[in-house]
Amino acid sequence: MSARRPPRPKNLTSMKMLGKQLGAARRAAGLTQSALAELVRVDEETIASIEQGRRALKPDLATVLDDVLQTKGTLPAGVANLPEIDQFPMWAELYMEHEREAIALSLYANQVLPGLLQTRAYAEAVLRERVPAYDPEEIEPKAAARIERQEILHRKSPPTVSFAIWEPVLHLAIGGPDVRAEQLRHLRLCAELPSVSLQFLPMAGPAHAGLDGPFVLLETPDHQHLAYIEGQRGSQWVSDADEVSILARKHAMLRAQALSPLESKGLLDRLLGER
Repeated sequence: MSARRPPRPKNLTSMKMLGKQLGAARRAAGLTQSALAELVRVDEETIASIEQGRRALKPDLATVLDDVLQTKGTLPAGVANLPEIDQFPMWAELYMEHEREAIALSLYANQVLPGLLQTRAYAEAVLRERVPAYDPEEIEPKAAARIERQEILHRKSPPTVSFAIWEPVLHLAIGGPDVRAEQLRHLRLCAELPSVSLQFLPMAGPAHAGLDGPFVLLETPDHQHLAYIEGQRGSQWVSDADEVSILARKHAMLRAQALSPLESKGLLDRLLGER
């Protein structure tokens, strides 16, 4: 049975609607994004991101825009009435929205396996390690939502996905030996998917280009290139072309430093005891 596509988060829908309202008001005022940004003293990218629903409109900026565009309180009211986020924080919801729509994804991981590759048991084990701890009743639905995201790998026209993962992640006994063995078998199956490139950076290497930590590169359907960096207490979207280019070059170097996809399959086979 194919995985059910997760519902579109309501808060992101509202953000996009509010962004469209801003765009309509800007055009009605005869302003370009650049001209509006100059008037309200923000970057042009900030206006573009809000109009596209990629960035939340903050109350103080909504008030300034309302005054400049004469929207008669519409924008501040829209911000005040955005629905609260239930299961995921806004930055995570926004990432998942872009992940669902991406035509290409490039991921580097050095702590745990990316969510797109996790088994249900592995995901639950990772979630149980959270500090402060989740309520036990939260773990199952959060793990289920994480697994549902993997639907993109099995679509008729899936995105092109490149994983570069530091080998020590494979040796962590997260969830115990049975969970680890199941996870390794799952990785071996994922390595055969036609749209997936799975490569491991060997422990024997003296160093590699990913010492600064994990990141994700995305290409949107309109060929916009974005990067996403997640930390322990939040995340950062990167849309500046120069900064995205730096991360893209890092990922290219990581792939060059990693085992080839064929060698990576061999590593999984050895860990599974099949060779």
